Amino acid sequence: MITRQLAMELRDAGLGWTPANGDRFMIPKPDLEGEVFIVSDMTIEVDQRVVGGLVKFNGTTEWALDSIAQGDVVWLPREDQLRHALGETFLSLTRVYDSWVLTLEADDAEVRLIDNDVECVYAKGLLSILSSVS
Repeated sequence: MITRQLAMELRDAGLGWTPANGDRFMIPKPDLEGEVFIVSDMTIEVDQRVVGGLVKFNGTTEWALDSIAQGDVVWLPREDQLRHALGETFLSLTRVYDSWVLTLEADDAEVRLIDNDVECVYAKGLLSILSSVS
C-alpha cells in the first residue's frame, strides 16, 4: 500500500480525488495513525456539498466520529488508480529481483524509478509528473 507520506505529497502536489466506493483514505491525526478507512455506501459515504465533500461514518460505535470534511482526510490511491493517473506517460513496469522499476516518459525523456512496493513506485512516478507540470 502507498505510504502516508507519499499520499500526502500527492495531495499537496495537486492530485484530485472524487471519492468512490472502495477508495481508501486515512485521517492524519496522531490518535488515528495507521488506521485505513474504505469508502462504502454501508458505513462510510461521501456527501458532496457546495463547500466540499463531507465524509460521513454511518453506524460506527467504536468511536465518536460522525463526519469529517473531505479536505481533512488523505486519499490512499490504489495501484490501478495511480496507473490510470499516469496516463500516457506510463511506458512500462518491470520486476527486478525484489523491486519494481517504473519507466515513464517525461519532457521527451525516459525516467526510471524504483521501489519495493508497486503502489509506491507508481506514486513516485506520478509525483515526478505532477512536479514537472507545476
